[in-house]
Amino acid sequence: MTTQNADSAAIQQSQSPATIKDNWVAVNDDELHKLLLPNINDLPVSPPCAMESNFVTYFAPDFMKPEHDQYIYRHANGLCVIGLAAGHVAFKDERGITTVDFNVGKSNRSEIKVTGKRKRNAQQFESNTALCKVCTNNAFYIVRCCIKGSLLEVNERLIKQPELLNSSADREGYIAIMMPKPADWLKVKDSFITFDEYKKLRHS
Repeated sequence: MTTQNADSAAIQQSQSPATIKDNWVAVNDDELHKLLLPNINDLPVSPPCAMESNFVTYFAPDFMKPEHDQYIYRHANGLCVIGLAAGHVAFKDERGITTVDFNVGKSNRSEIKVTGKRKRNAQQFESNTALCKVCTNNAFYIVRCCIKGSLLEVNERLIKQPELLNSSADREGYIAIMMPKPADWLKVKDSFITFDEYKKLRHS
């Protein structure tokens, strides 16, 4: 045995099981610390909200009429949240949206009550079907489904709190929730644009 090998053997023999365990714990503590406390420079400026984490955002600009911009937030389970995009013409009114009326078409959308896992009473609508009417001091605008599918609910809070559209149209001020069939979604998906594309379109 060489002198170097003998020294290595002596060091290993001199380390008790407790010392080896302490060293192992120290290494793993360092790794755990890195996982629990990542480098602050690697963190985003602000944490992603639930909407950003769970939904993919699409936009339907100029839907059926110029500046009638709407968004579609699609969840992994297929649910789609429909609402007014920031570039919608209704938001150009100085006082914003003052009234929301779900009594459009042949029925009042707010009176449709869907129940159970099978979504009983859900009505099937086309992409151009009216969901509601939003009013400003000077005009009114029809908000449409944008996608073909089952209407599961409308945001009844907007009836008494239409100002939610002015302050939080992309969150609490959503218009409705729909469930399209997978095949119907695939047919229309490519007609929508991404957030970055929409931002470029409206800020160009």
